[in-house]
Amino acid sequence: MISSDDSDPPAPASGGSAGSVSLAVMVNGTRYPLTLDPRCTLLDVLREQLDLTGTKKGCDHGQCGACTILVDGRRVLACLTLAVMKDGANITTIEGLAKDGVLHPLQQAFIEHDAFQCGYCTPGQICSAVGLIAEGRAQTADEIRESMSGNICRCGAYPNIVAAIQQAMGLP
Repeated sequence: MISSDDSDPPAPASGGSAGSVSLAVMVNGTRYPLTLDPRCTLLDVLREQLDLTGTKKGCDHGQCGACTILVDGRRVLACLTLAVMKDGANITTIEGLAKDGVLHPLQQAFIEHDAFQCGYCTPGQICSAVGLIAEGRAQTADEIRESMSGNICRCGAYPNIVAAIQQAMGLP
């Protein structure tokens, strides 16, 4: 299940501008020291400060899943997560899934199954599916559908999305 982390944010660090906090995150294998307004969402930091625009801003209310990323291997809605809550976290976005120019098996499966139409939800769908596979709970098409229900595809590519996930999981 996709979550937002509701742990307490760290206290403001000294040395920054008034009201700012200092933190560091590891994003797609690169460490980023940041000083930011404590009200910044992880989504806005990724898109606006780190220029990682693969993660999409859909509803900005945690209802569509377009902003799904992986934080320490868990599915997280970046629009509902304050960046300061993730000091020291290991974050993976859609840009970090391919390795050495080779697509992640889910990225490849999405292509092979034509599991996208407009493509807007695709980064969130793929990151969510990577998390779903890591969770190890979904073993059937119905369980995949239930576990992916927080990710909306307005184009209706759901059957192909499920087929791509099944392929990546090695399921029939």
